Amino acid sequence: MTTSASSSSRSEPLHWKVVVDAVDPHTQADFWGAALHYEPEDNSALIERLLAVGALAGEATVEYHGRPAFRDLVAVRHPDDPYDPETGTGLGRRLLFQRVPEAKGGKNRLHLDLHAGPERRKDEVARLTALGATVLREVSEPAGSWTVLADPEGNEFCVQ
Repeated sequence: MTTSASSSSRSEPLHWKVVVDAVDPHTQADFWGAALHYEPEDNSALIERLLAVGALAGEATVEYHGRPAFRDLVAVRHPDDPYDPETGTGLGRRLLFQRVPEAKGGKNRLHLDLHAGPERRKDEVARLTALGATVLREVSEPAGSWTVLADPEGNEFCVQ
């Protein structure tokens, strides 16, 4: 059912995911999965079905964490959120990394803020740099303090 903007009924919220372009989507998924304590999606059952019926070429797959995965797409999802057991696709909070040929250029137009809290920020920044992030700068303003970092492919994010 379609509702118009002038309708008095409340529209159903849309499901969404954040999609991140990446030169190496699997490495990015590993970094962000560890950074957020998210799980890599397991699409292996879907991939095996697609391979079996010839709907997916073997070159479109790689081995990832010991199972078949899409070569150019991989997602991580919140471990408590639901997922489709037929496809392994998350139905809640998730980040999808898609392969692109070029490296990041210029400033991000969108970034993630990770909320650790002032008491945990220093430890989280240390943990994230151990995973491969780079500290770009420390910010302290009347509105608050945070650390700006870059992930392994240079995408900026903040830890507050």
